[in-house]
Amino acid sequence: MDLARTEVADKAVDKAVDKAVDKAVDKAVGRAVDQARTTRAGSAARLGLMAVPVAFFGVFFAYPVAAIVERGLHVDGAWRFGRILDVLGQSDIRHVLWFTVWQALASTALTLLIALPGAYVFARFDFPGKQVLRAVVTVPFVLPTVVVGTAFLALLGQGGLLDELWGVRLDTTVWAILLAHVFFNYAVVVRTVGGLWAQLDPRQEEAARMLGASRLAAWRKVTLPALVPAVAAAALMVFLFTFTSFGVVQILGGPGFSTLEVEIYRQTAQILDLSTAAVLTVVQFAAVGLILGVHAWTVRRRESTLRLVDAAQTARRPRGAGQWALLGGVLATVVVLVLLPLGVLVQRSLDTPDGYGFAYFRALGDADGGTFLVPPIDAIWNSLEYALAATGIAVVIGGLAAAALTRRAGRLVRGFDALLMLPLGVSAVTVGFGFLITLDEPPLDLRATWILVPLAQALVGVPFVVRTMLPVLRAVDGRLREAAAVLGASPLRAWREVDLPMVRRALLIAAGFAFAVSLGEFGATVFIARPDNPTLPVAVARLLGRAGDLNYGQAMALSTVLMVVCAAALLLLERMRPARASTGEF
Repeated sequence: MDLARTEVADKAVDKAVDKAVDKAVDKAVGRAVDQARTTRAGSAARLGLMAVPVAFFGVFFAYPVAAIVERGLHVDGAWRFGRILDVLGQSDIRHVLWFTVWQALASTALTLLIALPGAYVFARFDFPGKQVLRAVVTVPFVLPTVVVGTAFLALLGQGGLLDELWGVRLDTTVWAILLAHVFFNYAVVVRTVGGLWAQLDPRQEEAARMLGASRLAAWRKVTLPALVPAVAAAALMVFLFTFTSFGVVQILGGPGFSTLEVEIYRQTAQILDLSTAAVLTVVQFAAVGLILGVHAWTVRRRESTLRLVDAAQTARRPRGAGQWALLGGVLATVVVLVLLPLGVLVQRSLDTPDGYGFAYFRALGDADGGTFLVPPIDAIWNSLEYALAATGIAVVIGGLAAAALTRRAGRLVRGFDALLMLPLGVSAVTVGFGFLITLDEPPLDLRATWILVPLAQALVGVPFVVRTMLPVLRAVDGRLREAAAVLGASPLRAWREVDLPMVRRALLIAAGFAFAVSLGEFGATVFIARPDNPTLPVAVARLLGRAGDLNYGQAMALSTVLMVVCAAALLLLERMRPARASTGEF
């Protein structure tokens, strides 16, 4: 009887164990299948997000640039690759290459050194006039480079401020170029690094200090690693802009200094040597590709999930003499480096032969029938319309690209990341000229349409949207997306419900950058803007190219208008703070 009971019990146990094992196996298999489906869905979603940006860059960037290269190196039905060695063998070209790289590295290092304290002050300190000042420091970035060069020439050249006060001239020296580059790119570091810095939870650094770490050690071990991606992104953008510097070097450097961009323009527009220009374009393209590859390999390894908080919770009044001294030093730097050159432009716009007044501004409403087919003041409305359209394009394309790049994966995605940055490092002259010779036949006959200018401007705006949004997107805890997927949310809904509420501020900053860049884009726009629809930078450059006090005064007046419009737009953007949700996210 006991034996029978034992056998029955053993069978029951075996049956229960078998059921438990089968249930566990089924559950594990189900989890694996669900995970595989989620992975496949995520990969498909990523490829879908990449499709539109890839098509956009293929048609409006790769195609025009390739057409220019083909015209320069494909002669009489054969490729002339030997021309590359011939051009690079010239001593003057090698000197241009060396100076291009050297001044870009020096400009980037100097910009980071001067602007990083400003990024900290704007991110962590709360002081009167902060929003206005943050908008003002972005204004230099939208000014045409020819205007920047002219402003610094008035400060550092013959008869300039330094010459009048101390008899010192810095024009035709590398120092004038470096300072102008810092003036131009200061906002890139302040807004890109400061945008993320303002959202880092300060309690993490405070916890490290409570555990015995010094202030410097806590910052170096906690805050600095979190900022590395944003600092690297800002450094990359500054380097690419200074690597392709044109107007600043041409005006302040004199005949002794020339960058690749200046040389490409000289070979294309003055000497009409498309073969040499094509070689220099290929060299510039290869150098930028190498830089982007190194950036992607080094920075992505340091990215990590971060705890982000509302930026309004991290800013506070300065405490102690050290913090007040830091704030004072940053404000003094902004006054000397940013406001003083801008003040020169305003002063020149009001200084008429009959004394100070608004004669140059009133003259903007008159059409002379020569340089312009319409009054120069029409350029204001043209620029605003173009900039708004370009911002919309850049935010859509850049937002899709940033969403696709959020999850780190494979060489394909890394190559896509590098592709998005190429417009910042390829000659705008090449892109603009390429638009003229490629987008003139059906189904892409766009030369007579208004959309051509916003498309060219959006090419430069997209990288700023991506680089501004990507560090914040990658800092979002991926487990939140996984939880949304487990609950049945599609990738699009997970993005809308999880990522978007956390990156609204970054999206607004990205839109502001895209708008500012579009307002000031000159290199490509000068080739494709029609005489009856000039933009502000094109109008300024054309006026500066004509002799006479009236033309120069009108150019300064238009530059002042450009500054005011940009500052107003950026100030409005600063006030568009998204409301905090009940969870504390924003």
